[in-house]
Amino acid sequence: MTPMQFDFTNLDAPSRYKLMAATITPRPIAWLTTQSPQGVRNAAPYSFFNMMGAAPPLVAIGLMRRPDGTHKDSAHNILTTREFVVNLVAEHDAAAMNFTCIDAPPDCDELAAAGVAVAASTAIAPPRIASAPVSMECRLFQAIEAGTSTIVLGEVVRFHVRDDLVDPTRLHVDTLAMNLIARMHGGGWYARSTDLLQLERPTWAEWHGALHADG
Repeated sequence: MTPMQFDFTNLDAPSRYKLMAATITPRPIAWLTTQSPQGVRNAAPYSFFNMMGAAPPLVAIGLMRRPDGTHKDSAHNILTTREFVVNLVAEHDAAAMNFTCIDAPPDCDELAAAGVAVAASTAIAPPRIASAPVSMECRLFQAIEAGTSTIVLGEVVRFHVRDDLVDPTRLHVDTLAMNLIARMHGGGWYARSTDLLQLERPTWAEWHGALHADG
């Protein structure tokens, strides 16, 4: 069956967003905590997010602008202070995370409004979310203004993992016990990380050897 083709060079931005956001799933969620230069805290979730490397340790987040082209609070704070925290979202935090999607004014502290407990960061000013299984303190590595989006690369300077989830000697993380949720398609759909499959990564030597073993 021939797939339907869409010419993105001639498609409007809302249509491109609809197709991409509905198909590029599941997406991990960066529950960002930032702080303005005046000390106003902000929290908001972003699912245009992933790890980009370990040397240096980089994460990337895509932050869309408001309809009038101005930066939202998270982007403004990051560009101004060059600091932010990426908190991962466990299912027990789903409702609070969803609340912080609210279109609050810049002087609103979403953490306080949602009743989210925080813990002090150790290297930067914005706080961590205390209930998050993993929090990454980041400093801005690079910002890229791309059309109606601001793409930020953050260098992770401190990495916090809840004690019961990690073996500090072997650096083994109990990933499944984190109960992370991921963003799915539109209309507020999310996915749990409970239905998994495992595939062993092949090597050329094993594959090539098996292919010619009877030759």
